[in-house]
Amino acid sequence: MNYGEIKKNDISNGEGVRTSLFVSGCRHHCKNCFNQQTWDFGYGEPFTEETMTEIFDSCEPEWINGISLLGGEPFEPENQRVLLPFLIMFKERFPQKNIWCYTGFTIEEIMGKWESRAKTDVSDELLSLIDVLVDGEYEEEKKDISLVFRGSANQRIIDVQKTLKENKIVLHIE
Repeated sequence: MNYGEIKKNDISNGEGVRTSLFVSGCRHHCKNCFNQQTWDFGYGEPFTEETMTEIFDSCEPEWINGISLLGGEPFEPENQRVLLPFLIMFKERFPQKNIWCYTGFTIEEIMGKWESRAKTDVSDELLSLIDVLVDGEYEEEKKDISLVFRGSANQRIIDVQKTLKENKIVLHIE
């Protein structure tokens, strides 16, 4: 997997101060995507152990709330298999910090309730490590700059842990 950027001390892509990882590779190709260069799976730099160390080190300060995964598309099958061990290590090292993930897939697609390439042999475990999921493709005709942490009104901010526990969609922020 490649990544396009690591943003440290990011306050735009989740609650609090975070480190954001922009992965490469996306097949959604949303109209007017803000990060089109990351559609290419080969864009950016290889995601290595050194990359993980850099992210972990940036999350050491107590005032860092967690990490955010964006793209590109974290739930492209190729990216899931790389992100899973990374998130396992993150949760082991920082159990008090949270993980936000932005995806063009819906949680129903990731869970396999609707047909989708997002449902893989590792997607359930990957989802179980995520605290907040901002789901749904960006839709230009539903763009609303007043929305918090999302670009279009169709996107939801989901409390993943409560959703998995209660077996129904529980929104993190309404």
